[in-house]
Amino acid sequence: MDALTALLDNPRARGAFMLRIVLDPPWSIRVQDRSALSLVAMVSGGGWVVPQDGAPARVGPGDVAVVRGADPYLLADDPATAPQVLVHPGQRCATPDGRDLRAEMTLGTRAWGTAPGGSMSLLLGVYEEVGAVGQRLLNALPPVLVVTRDRWDPTLVTLLGREMTAQAPGQDVLLDRLLDLLLVCVLRVWLDQPEAKAPAWYRALGDPLVGRALRLLHDDPARSWTVAALAAETGSARATLARTFTELVGSAPMTYLRDWRLALAADLLREPSATVDSVARRVGYSNGFALSTAFKRTRGVSPRAHRPDAPGTDRAPQRAAVTTP
Repeated sequence: MDALTALLDNPRARGAFMLRIVLDPPWSIRVQDRSALSLVAMVSGGGWVVPQDGAPARVGPGDVAVVRGADPYLLADDPATAPQVLVHPGQRCATPDGRDLRAEMTLGTRAWGTAPGGSMSLLLGVYEEVGAVGQRLLNALPPVLVVTRDRWDPTLVTLLGREMTAQAPGQDVLLDRLLDLLLVCVLRVWLDQPEAKAPAWYRALGDPLVGRALRLLHDDPARSWTVAALAAETGSARATLARTFTELVGSAPMTYLRDWRLALAADLLREPSATVDSVARRVGYSNGFALSTAFKRTRGVSPRAHRPDAPGTDRAPQRAAVTTP
């Protein structure tokens, strides 16, 4: 497993919110649902993604935008168009004065808007939560990025749009996986662009020595790694590996491994059946005490306090139990 695979494997859609939106201009939607990550795929027409902080980004047919973070953003035919719809946590949609729009704008299965034949059609996919491993990737992204249709094959957008209208057995799982695939494809294309300023760990994948070292650490984080053992596996001198790894990745091999283990632990601890001791063994710590010490020193809270069922823990807003707002 390479480092990109390991990081992209985490922000998986599980019952993600997906919707096909069809509108005629002028249109403007303010999204303030506090979700961690959103994908906006333009099918027809065009529009703008306007982040709270940053420049507006144009999105045309076949283009895909990725919006990172919980800050509000605007989807509009023109950045100057005033919001007509507000999207609240739980994907509740209302007018600016509070009137609910659920029934009024529902057009069918996972379809919403003003008219089935509207000139603008886009697909919206929302990841409401992203774990600690996925956050390492998201931290490297700008608030909004756009991959234009001339840089990739937009056939996947067409497939996702077609499947959104279906109601077959296993449809939700299929849509989740298609959304994951769309995210992986878009991020891979974007990270390969020179202007993307890809993070150091991604650029280091192209180095034959450090790329192999990263894959070894991600494949087996529970192994009792040392720099000497990692050097032996990569067929290099210990000093050469340590120096090159630090230069390309920005941290020493064992520091990188510690941070990777703790990110994995942070996600595993949120599994209902997980215990601190079992998670410790899975990520390379000898026991729960050793994990707790490292976890609290690095992340500021104990593993038990990090768990979602800990007293005082804020839970993410729950998604509405419907497929349209």
